[in-house]
Amino acid sequence: MNVLMGLAALSGAMAVGAGAFGAHGAHGEAAEWLKTGGQYQLVHAVAALVALQMQARGSAWLFVIGAAIFAGTLYLMALGMPRWLGAVTPIGGALLIGGWLWLAWTAARMGN
Repeated sequence: MNVLMGLAALSGAMAVGAGAFGAHGAHGEAAEWLKTGGQYQLVHAVAALVALQMQARGSAWLFVIGAAIFAGTLYLMALGMPRWLGAVTPIGGALLIGGWLWLAWTAARMGN
């Protein structure tokens, strides 16, 4: 669990850095990609920590990996990498949705 918790914390730190760069150092479309990636990554870093508290490790992994793919592709495009990476971004989004569904299932099981 410590590795996953550490990854979630690093993900949160990266999100803050990307969001700050998007707000203060980048312009145009790159700034928007950095802000969007930072927002999604930060929310899901916190969600991963919540999932760990709920003993939903699978959900936490989906949040960390999904955020890395979703935000990472946006960050790479903002830094000048090819725009075709945008076609990979929805894979990260699908993993994030899966993480939320897993967390909902875990919560429902806890209620019984």
